[in-house]
Amino acid sequence: MSNSNNNQINIPQAREAMDRFKMQAAQEVGVNLTNGYNGHLTSREAGSVGGQMVKKMCPERTVKYERKNRTSIGHIQSVAYIAFIGI
Repeated sequence: MSNSNNNQINIPQAREAMDRFKMQAAQEVGVNLTNGYNGHLTSREAGSVGGQMVKKMCPERTVKYERKNRTSIGHIQSVAYIAFIGI
């Protein structure tokens, strides 16, 4: 089995947009990211940048409300619906 990497961006404009997106995510989490090689970053810092990017690309929506409990008369039940919006 070969170790092929399919994460190549073939469109130059997409590469530029992803680089801008990565810099914006790094700024939001307070990581000093530079253009090019960033070997000075800890795993935690690099992971926080990637995590912030995923958070922006795949937002989670949560709706919480209270309703009457269907099995116990007179009781209130908290309900939460979580939806992931994926691409």
